[in-house]
Amino acid sequence: MSKKGSLPGLPSSKTPIVLTIVVVTICATWMMPTLGLLISSFRPKFLISSSGWWEALVPPFAFTLENYIKVLGQQNVGISFMNSLIISIPATILPISIASFAAYAFSWMNFKSKEVLFSIILILLVVPTQVTLIPILQIFTGMGINGTFACVWLAHTVYGIPLAIFLLRNFFMQLPASMLESAFIDGASHPVVFLRLIVPTSMPAFASLAIFQFMWVWNDLLVAMVFLGGTGDVAPLTVRMANLVNSYGQGWQILTAAAFISMILPLIVFFSLQKYYVQGMLAGSVKE
Repeated sequence: MSKKGSLPGLPSSKTPIVLTIVVVTICATWMMPTLGLLISSFRPKFLISSSGWWEALVPPFAFTLENYIKVLGQQNVGISFMNSLIISIPATILPISIASFAAYAFSWMNFKSKEVLFSIILILLVVPTQVTLIPILQIFTGMGINGTFACVWLAHTVYGIPLAIFLLRNFFMQLPASMLESAFIDGASHPVVFLRLIVPTSMPAFASLAIFQFMWVWNDLLVAMVFLGGTGDVAPLTVRMANLVNSYGQGWQILTAAAFISMILPLIVFFSLQKYYVQGMLAGSVKE
């Protein structure tokens, strides 16, 4: 017999408490290195090299903004931050915009060789990025756009489209067919259906994909190094941070400040779209 107020086969009331403790423990353990990095970014160099970060939590406190001032002022990280922003926004919008049209076509339109083309897109997902860098670099060099923002926009768009098509197509196919059929019966064309039905109802999918694409572009180093080079006025934040490592060696206290400067915008993007992100992750998991 089960206890009063509970159903057979369901976990007891103590289970959520245990799960909460486990989740909190995992989160605290996961965040511990980040917390240490944050505290170290506000400590003087001589304290970082002579004591652990946890000792900064015990009085007397000795915090300073010297690391942040040095990074922003002397190492042009502020310019690199803007470069990363200039690169990331178009490199997020372009592949999602193009992929959304293609995903709609693969989901709700009939045309010749539809399955073959989609299979090719799936194959492109497993092609290593490193294999394509040299051929694409030669193409961009021949076009005369190598070392510009345009080339890295195109590169990230090309690399992001296959996955974006795959994810959006799976989401679009879960939408009720009756909704689209009703629109077609009323005389709506494919562009009208896409813009007025598909896009509004698929915002969770777009938001989830935008977060992933933005994070990948913002944190990218390889593509930026290949197509923009390691120096110059167009270098993004990741390239500038890599140069800090080469220049300062053991002066990693400067890298701690640069790391948190690079985390500011991704955190804003994630928390701003968190509602849609959760909806996108749960979409299709429960069927009524």
